Amino acid sequence: MRKVLISVLIIVLIAALFLPYTQNAQASVTTELNQGQKKALEKQLFAIAKQTYKYFETFTDPETGLTLDRIDLENGTVVEYTHTSPTNIGMYLLSTISAAELGIISEAEAKEKIKTTLQTLEQQDTWNGLFYNWYYTSDGSLKTDWGKFISTVDNGWLTAALIVVGQAYPELQELTVPLINAMDYSHLYDQQVGQFHGGYDVLRQTLTEFHYGMFYTEPRVASYIAIGKGDVPVEHWWRMYRTLPKEWDWQRQIPQGYFEYYDGVEVFQGHYEYKGVKFVPSWGGSMFEALMPSLVLKENELGTKALGINNKRHVQLQIAYAEEKGYPAWGFSPAAIPNGYSEFGVAELGTWGYDDKATVTPHATFLALDHAPDKVWENIKYLRSLNAYGPFGFYDSVNMETGVVAKTYLALDQGMTIVAIANYLLDGVIRNYFHQDSIGKIPEHLLYRERFSILD
Repeated sequence: MRKVLISVLIIVLIAALFLPYTQNAQASVTTELNQGQKKALEKQLFAIAKQTYKYFETFTDPETGLTLDRIDLENGTVVEYTHTSPTNIGMYLLSTISAAELGIISEAEAKEKIKTTLQTLEQQDTWNGLFYNWYYTSDGSLKTDWGKFISTVDNGWLTAALIVVGQAYPELQELTVPLINAMDYSHLYDQQVGQFHGGYDVLRQTLTEFHYGMFYTEPRVASYIAIGKGDVPVEHWWRMYRTLPKEWDWQRQIPQGYFEYYDGVEVFQGHYEYKGVKFVPSWGGSMFEALMPSLVLKENELGTKALGINNKRHVQLQIAYAEEKGYPAWGFSPAAIPNGYSEFGVAELGTWGYDDKATVTPHATFLALDHAPDKVWENIKYLRSLNAYGPFGFYDSVNMETGVVAKTYLALDQGMTIVAIANYLLDGVIRNYFHQDSIGKIPEHLLYRERFSILD
């Protein structure tokens, strides 16, 4: 009996040692806003969305409906980057629908703006219906001095936006449906590996050697859409890596987990662990890899045993990491820096892992709205105190050690911000439109059937 009591005491002591870490990480997302705080946050979010959309109103060519990739406001001057990408175009379309849903612009104005963009897309050069990486915003012509590349992930975001447009405004389907149908992802798919190539170099006529093998990264939107369209088989979803194989010992952790079968495919349901919390890692540990797909996919609603809970844990752990480092704000994701661009993340949350470099980007804050609104509210207030808010909403990044603000706006990050706000304020409005379409609805079983090993 005495031995049993001693064993119990030892277990209790061990649990007590580890409990603070787990509690600290989990406490980051369990605080609820009271009614007054919730209303104050909602008012603040609407104002931010309105200010953020001014970027698209100001820097979208009225003749082509194409938005500038980026502007820099350093040294009191405006430097405009006069090219755009498929992702930027998609973000503009989604942001315009969001602005109309929020009442920032009228529905008639939104339709007119979107129609202009769609008519430009009809005329642009494509490869198997897929769009090149860069076009000039002034006339929609190809920007070829950076090569001629077809990006899998970028096209995925454009297709997603076209799907949402068609459901939000059915009268525009005569323009969206032919564009969607023409976008053939099968040419980017490696049937032997069961994964997508990163893209295709049209000048060299070669597919990239690398594949989008990591499941918990932003290209999963393209994967979901390609399955929904019937361009690739369902098994593709299961042939991406939840974690890399155990024998790949260069990765940041050796994963724990087990094998399961889905649709005849053996899947290693692996996970990492940080601060006593199990999670499925992304590549770099950045917020947009983790959460950008949930702008259109009902991962949180349907993936309650997999992606939904993993999304919440990535938010929880980014917050806990910032607290550990002593940073007064959180949110690590690739972003602009003064006169450049860099990748940021929480390395411990990635298979490879990006350094945080003490740099926080506001778009990561808004992506986390569905999971930690209380912490989002705190982050917003602190970032504003650093003069990180400008004429088109939040600037793109702030260094937590130096206080240096990158006075830059990126179309991508502006789009993520306003769409995330619209989803939060309007009960997932953009996700709802996406899943109304058959392409969004057909693969839903992939979301709700899966069970990650993080629940064990």
